[in-house]
Amino acid sequence: MEKLNVSLGERSYTISIGSNLLDKKNIFYPLKTGNKAMLVTNKTLANIWKDKVLRCLFEQGIKVDEVILSDGEKYKNLCEMESIISSLLENTHGRDTTLIGLGGGVIGDITGFSAAIYQRGVRYIQIPTTLLSQVDASVGGKTAVNHVLGKNMIGVFWQPASVLIDIQFLHTLPKRELVSGIAEVVKYAIIFDSDFFVWLEKNIEGILNLDIKLMKHCILTCCKFKLRLIELDERESDCRVLLNLGHTYGHAIESHVGYGNWLHGEAVSAGIIMAARTAEKIGLLKNKDVKRIEKLMSRVGLPIRGPKNMLPSSYFPYFMRDKKVISGVIRMILPVKIGEAKVFTGIDEDIIKSVITDCIQNN
Repeated sequence: MEKLNVSLGERSYTISIGSNLLDKKNIFYPLKTGNKAMLVTNKTLANIWKDKVLRCLFEQGIKVDEVILSDGEKYKNLCEMESIISSLLENTHGRDTTLIGLGGGVIGDITGFSAAIYQRGVRYIQIPTTLLSQVDASVGGKTAVNHVLGKNMIGVFWQPASVLIDIQFLHTLPKRELVSGIAEVVKYAIIFDSDFFVWLEKNIEGILNLDIKLMKHCILTCCKFKLRLIELDERESDCRVLLNLGHTYGHAIESHVGYGNWLHGEAVSAGIIMAARTAEKIGLLKNKDVKRIEKLMSRVGLPIRGPKNMLPSSYFPYFMRDKKVISGVIRMILPVKIGEAKVFTGIDEDIIKSVITDCIQNN
């Protein structure tokens, strides 16, 4: 088991990464015998992993209640979150309780947000079960639910007490979800490390086949990149915004087509290509780098074009509600080369529209 420490003073916590971690004793740090907890998961995962997680908690002497939510991005909303709060109240959980989010980004976000606001803040533990949540969503304390007009528009920063990443969860993950998660992995390589991008080009088939050694290296590398930015910029007022590469376009796609119709990683993949092509149009990124990014996404099985029925004019209302907008000015994260990205403002709308037009699916 590998351990990484996110150093944020009194909000510091440990990320544990390994395989078969649920077979280890006292893995649910910082819970202790006699503590009370609420397990939050969805109907799909409840049928696969809930009993094993509950057994581990019971063996550790933890008193556990549970709440089972519907499965899917469209259920990441205030209504579902209210069911968590109601369950906490009905089972008389106090400020000393701990929420445990067992699931992907949806469960992690909604559990974290519930923990942040329940009785003005309680602890929570992240147990991410998807690749996307293991490399990205579970780390960093960004918690939120969606609004019909925009993704992740209602939320707060609230760091977890610990993150438990067990690679074994990925063996029960649908192939489409696994592929979706790799978009965030590629994102890290484009932003931070050209050598990691080359490593992905060489090893992507092994990752798709869940090679344990490759997966561990992949997840560990991404978590190291992310914690470095979190420690520098916990609340995304500066360099942490770079992690939104592809998300300005991607969130617009998710919101427009309806949450869950495109998975987050699928939308981010198309968004990264649009960001790369935007950078190419304004002379920042070489065409050969755009082609390498497109080729890698295609090898994974990710989309490199936006929805065929979503015209350029449909993107801009979502752009203007994007959390990176300042004083009505759109900010975009664009790659300047593989291994480096920067924040740009004042990009000509005609250029953005032409990029979207070039990136519309033809079939």
